[in-house]
Amino acid sequence: MNTELLGILASFLITLLIAIPLGKYLAKMFAGEKVWTDFLKPLEKGIYKLSGINPNAPMDWKQFLKAMMTINILWLVYGFFVLMFQDKLPLNPDGNPGQTPDLAFNTIISFVVNCNLQHYSGESGVTYFTQHFIVMFLQFTSAATGIAAAVALFKAFRDKTTQNVGNFWDFFVKSITRLLLPLSVIVALVLAFNGTPSSYAGKDQFISMQGDTVNVSRGPAAQMIAIKHLGTNGGGWFGANSAHPLENPSYFTNMVEIVSQMIIPIAMILAFGYFIRRKKLGWVICGVMTVGMLMLMIPTISSELGGSPAIAKMGVSQVTGAMEGKEVRFGPMATAYWSTLTTIVSTGSVNGMHDSTMPLTGAWQLLGMMINGFFGGCGVGILNYFVYLIIAVFISGLMVGRTPEFFGHKVEAREVKIAALITLLSPFLIMAGTALSSYLFVAHGNADWAVKPSAWLNNPGFHGFSEMLYEFTSSNANNGSGFEGLGDNNIFWNVATGFILILGRFLPIIGPVAIAGLLGQKKYVPESAGTLRIDTVTFGIMTFAVILVLNALSYFPALALGPLAEYFSMIK
Repeated sequence: MNTELLGILASFLITLLIAIPLGKYLAKMFAGEKVWTDFLKPLEKGIYKLSGINPNAPMDWKQFLKAMMTINILWLVYGFFVLMFQDKLPLNPDGNPGQTPDLAFNTIISFVVNCNLQHYSGESGVTYFTQHFIVMFLQFTSAATGIAAAVALFKAFRDKTTQNVGNFWDFFVKSITRLLLPLSVIVALVLAFNGTPSSYAGKDQFISMQGDTVNVSRGPAAQMIAIKHLGTNGGGWFGANSAHPLENPSYFTNMVEIVSQMIIPIAMILAFGYFIRRKKLGWVICGVMTVGMLMLMIPTISSELGGSPAIAKMGVSQVTGAMEGKEVRFGPMATAYWSTLTTIVSTGSVNGMHDSTMPLTGAWQLLGMMINGFFGGCGVGILNYFVYLIIAVFISGLMVGRTPEFFGHKVEAREVKIAALITLLSPFLIMAGTALSSYLFVAHGNADWAVKPSAWLNNPGFHGFSEMLYEFTSSNANNGSGFEGLGDNNIFWNVATGFILILGRFLPIIGPVAIAGLLGQKKYVPESAGTLRIDTVTFGIMTFAVILVLNALSYFPALALGPLAEYFSMIK
């Protein structure tokens, strides 16, 4: 246990050692200051010239969002048809079939929005061609979209009064050429040299110890796994994701992958403070998020190390903790650490089966995605937290009897309304989706559908409710992990989660960028003795309290019906 604990501490320390200088670099690079990657300018100029883009053209927040949405819609249409006809395209050595329209609908939306909610198994659901030109391609572009949106927010507050939030194409391209691509090359090489496949050969065969002939999928997995974590995407090359021995061969690769999925979310938080010349604010936000992470991680580790109450009643010793659904090469502690980080940073990759974790662990996983503001995905983590900041500023202003201000810009009714709508959006999507699926399961279980609602769940009790709640929560949070006891590859789940994926991704981006644009163009009011400073520990605590209260009021009833009820039924 001490060794596993040291592994966790070492992983987080390495993450910080990389994220801190990376945050400084990102702040300088996006601000247009001189950085060591300027040698890539000719490449970027070539991309702009080929695309007919002027990267120096100023954009207000509406123009910025228009550019962002236009290119994402184009990818949706392109990917939908490619996935349906992938069996007619090259690089398909295993002869995988094309996807059905409803599955292609869900898959392309999922990868465009950085969720990677896979209602298919990676080995058989896509081909090498679509792994490259849909999955891997969108893992770069979706992460870059979130980063570009975050930098627009940075830009709105760097200058005292401005309508220019920066050029989407400039931020987008630089996110790939100067951040995602170089890091992906490094991580892919590390994985390839430590046992992860990186070839274009089809399935291989071996004879097992029992004498069975086993077909093992291969392919250029290392390249995809690198960007899946660095871009907080999370989709697995293999169906078992990073629990698969070829996708995550050893404890060393496990550390590499967990570090990879955390460095950019943390670096973006710190970059915010450096970019707007208030580095203390970046550290305060990082501190609040770290405390939130620990409040989810510590009880998760405790729950998994404690073992299963049901097995304990049978008189079976569980000295290593709850091992169901865990990989022996990692153990319950490293799996619990991974499950916490992967749900708070919206990566959604797994190195153990979340459906097999203890009920309280499931509750913490769900809550991490419901809050969706502790580090979060690439770029969007700071956008989600920004909404909490605006609400905290508004409430604090009311408490002291002053007009709320954010960096010298008055926060008025329009900005608060947008923040309130975005805050209410998540519980509405999650609760409405779960309520609808629960109703269909109970009242129309034998409906004459291709897959009857009664066949959705292997666990119809409290855990079955948690499985449906988890699916909608994961979709809304752009996470992509799942309680895999749920049969989700059917028209209802493909279409329902598809729409939630779109709304849960783009409205929480549009809202904060719009608020930042509206605030940035207001007249700057110099700070005075009565100004509420937001870069203090006191205000950090206030924001943390707002996060806890809002999410407790929104989600406690649903958690009580699912994982909490399951826990109490196991210990009675």
